[in-house]
Amino acid sequence: MTYFEGFIVPVPEANKDAYRKSAADAAPIFKEFGVGRHFEAWDSDVPEGKVTDFRKAVDAKPDEKVVFSWFEYPDKATRDAANEKMMSDPRMKEMSANMPFDGKRMIMGGFEAIVEEGTDRGDYTDGFVVPVPEGKEDDYQKLAAKMAKIFRRHGANRVVEALSNDVPKGEVTDFYRAVKAEDGEKVVFSFIEWPDKATRDEAWKKIMEDESLKPEGDMPFSGQRMFWGGFEPILDTAKARETADA
Repeated sequence: MTYFEGFIVPVPEANKDAYRKSAADAAPIFKEFGVGRHFEAWDSDVPEGKVTDFRKAVDAKPDEKVVFSWFEYPDKATRDAANEKMMSDPRMKEMSANMPFDGKRMIMGGFEAIVEEGTDRGDYTDGFVVPVPEGKEDDYQKLAAKMAKIFRRHGANRVVEALSNDVPKGEVTDFYRAVKAEDGEKVVFSFIEWPDKATRDEAWKKIMEDESLKPEGDMPFSGQRMFWGGFEPILDTAKARETADA
């Protein structure tokens, strides 16, 4: 299955255009390194959580928004080779010196897909970060696969769940701290791509009202420490290629 490099980035709201330009300028270089799809989405409907949330994950300041982003690769070996090239390429050093955000608070890591439903892209994205206890990975995968089909029936274009595989600890922030991970827990990086926000809003309303979907027994993850939010795409190289090929 697909391998993902997932990112959560705090960006000053005033730097939205600069961030989008920076990402667009970098996209051809990342493609050269082996990135199959480069996706960036801007904070649109990101709720505040009692325990965790996207803003807490990156210590976002009042004037900052959150970007939910990922790279797609065919496998981990391709991703590892790409990272090696990124570390040694002088163009990356130049880009790092001119980033329109605080790189110390960006979090990133490698995730291996455990669920992939659908292939179509979307114009609105729900992002999730979930702590999964050790030994519960199979139970989580089964639940996620079931829910993916339900999301698809309600109009989702694509559903992906990816389990932490190579997620480093950071000096300031990281995925583990973001979900207050306990010893032995893995982290899931997940997203749902919808045709638009209206479809997403209507789908969630129906799913939340469906009594048959209420959980029974213990869930294979900590719901209190899971966080999610809605994001509007600001860069999608897959769509750019589709347009170019049309």
